[in-house]
Amino acid sequence: MNTIGSILLTGMTLYSYLIIIYILMSWFPNARESTFGQLLGSLVEPYLEPFRKIIPPLGMIDISPIVAIIALHFARYGVQALFF
Repeated sequence: MNTIGSILLTGMTLYSYLIIIYILMSWFPNARESTFGQLLGSLVEPYLEPFRKIIPPLGMIDISPIVAIIALHFARYGVQALFF
């Protein structure tokens, strides 16, 4: 059971890093239109979409990815509580 828990924790950590990379790609022109950006978008956007529906952007700033990362962090605490 510890192996499953550690795999889930590692996957959640890597996914949060992917979200951060996707957010940082918005600072560079045409980065999201590249092949890597489209691949990353196809992995990250399905998770971010429900948060974007609930939390509207504040002017030019979209805080929904921050809330999504915090929710993923709380999910990691849940996995830790279940498996360790």
